[in-house]
Amino acid sequence: RIIDDSEITKEDDALWPPPDRVGRQELEIVIGGEHISFTTSKIGSLIDVNQSQDPEGLRVFYYLVQDLKCLVFSLIGLHFKIKPI
Repeated sequence: RIIDDSEITKEDDALWPPPDRVGRQELEIVIGGEHISFTTSKIGSLIDVNQSQDPEGLRVFYYLVQDLKCLVFSLIGLHFKIKPI
């Protein structure tokens, strides 16, 4: 649902900064019958997003990655807070 709501599947990474010595970010999505892969350089902040050639598309990617990180860290936190019976 997070993937669908973000509408990342409508974006194209052709104009996003290519990976460099600083790092790379990759995201692969398999949804329905589609397999989509995105690759870009490491994004440090929204300043990097706004300076890219496709700020709107990269902003969607940036916020999706932030949402997914938050979800994963929340799940990990919940796992360690649960007390076994």
